[in-house]
Amino acid sequence: MSDFSGGASETMSEARFGDSHISELTKTFRGALLQASDEGYDDARRVWNGSVDKRPALIARCIGTGDVIEAVKFARARGLPVAVKGGGHSIPGHCVIDDGLMIDMSPMKGVWVDPVAKTARAQGGLTWGDFDRETQLYGLAVTGGQVSTTGIAGLTLGGGIGWLMRKHGLTCDNLVSVEVVTAEGLLVRASENENADLFWGVRGGGGNFGIVTMFEYRLHPVGPEILAGTLIYSMDKAKEVLRYCRDFMRTAPDELTTCGVLLTVPPNHPVFPKHLHGKRVLTVTLCYAGSIGEGEEAVRPLREAVVPDLDLVGVTTYVDLQRSLDVTAPSGQNYWERSEYLDGLTDAAIDTVMEHFNAQDAVPGEVILFERGGVVSRIPEDAMAFAHRKATYLLWIISHWRHGEQADRFIAWTRNFSDAMRPHTSGGVYVNGLADEGRDRVRAAYGKEKYGKLVALKDKYDPENFFRLNQNIKPSKYE
Repeated sequence: MSDFSGGASETMSEARFGDSHISELTKTFRGALLQASDEGYDDARRVWNGSVDKRPALIARCIGTGDVIEAVKFARARGLPVAVKGGGHSIPGHCVIDDGLMIDMSPMKGVWVDPVAKTARAQGGLTWGDFDRETQLYGLAVTGGQVSTTGIAGLTLGGGIGWLMRKHGLTCDNLVSVEVVTAEGLLVRASENENADLFWGVRGGGGNFGIVTMFEYRLHPVGPEILAGTLIYSMDKAKEVLRYCRDFMRTAPDELTTCGVLLTVPPNHPVFPKHLHGKRVLTVTLCYAGSIGEGEEAVRPLREAVVPDLDLVGVTTYVDLQRSLDVTAPSGQNYWERSEYLDGLTDAAIDTVMEHFNAQDAVPGEVILFERGGVVSRIPEDAMAFAHRKATYLLWIISHWRHGEQADRFIAWTRNFSDAMRPHTSGGVYVNGLADEGRDRVRAAYGKEKYGKLVALKDKYDPENFFRLNQNIKPSKYE
């Protein structure tokens, strides 16, 4: 390992520990401890968003909850700042840190499925691709991320939007229990009947209260085969399609979830026909969480109302649906985003979306409109920390660029687009759709009453703000 004995050029974190401290940690830590000169360090510190390039002083690659506890105690004893990595799919890059300790749970990929009870226990390093592979062996699933490389931990703790949400609720709605390593290095279990206040907070409150090392989910019969796929439209049809989908979904069954995406088709894309490469298009991806026959009847009006340029809806597997959008979100590309909730998708809102997406100075990016409703809107607002259940749409504006391109231009486009949509939004925001945008935006994710309750929880479980590299809810003494 590297020499951390100090010297004139040592950093603050290097001054807090040296090789003797790390040698002491190796006596109780079973995973790998990586410093900058060690093989595997660069791979371990890389995250999904290529614009994030940080260098931890030490990476603790945990292989079990015991390792997470030892890493927390080590950092706490030496006053080290920490970052926590699960799947590493964070837009702001909160899962990695400069000159601090990165607690890496990505090796923790155990999952235990109980097909009789229809539950699964899953460790915090799993991605949705890992998780779905195991639960689908039994024809079971829970609402999960729409890109299979997304980690289960971050998505669940922030809410969890996915293809099954209108029928089965958000990911956090299906949590049965969690195991949490607190800022003091203690392991606690939380559920409706045990540490219920903490259980309320982790369902939407993010990683503010501890490191969740184990998630227990309620599963539902889904697949393996389902009716799903994508309808692709040229831009001259986009407004008409968005308006029709909006009206159609007002009376659609809970089993049907749709998602509209405006995007510029990448060159040589394997799915889109050649005449659409480099062109702007609207895609409408749908999933029917029920019988295939009923699904075909339910989606027929949507498929026939406006003839798509390409109809890719058909019988597929749930696993294939879950990874079908991976090609649009490759690891290592540079990303920035904004999200907003809409109480409805008015004609004026659609006009604004189209105007900014088609503007002369528009950059390659995606504008995503998630249709919500169904079970999501029927769970009581005070049931957990997750908020804004009545919002019928989530608007997600994502810009991405290659290395060497000017990031400022892409970020400015995203900001300006989002600002133009504000007259049509509810004022709320999805915490998993935030970049680093300041405390007011974090508060907007919860509203005044819930945010106050979350601050009280922070006071109880993390009064020194040890877990602060996140969409941070500060303890009251730091407010």
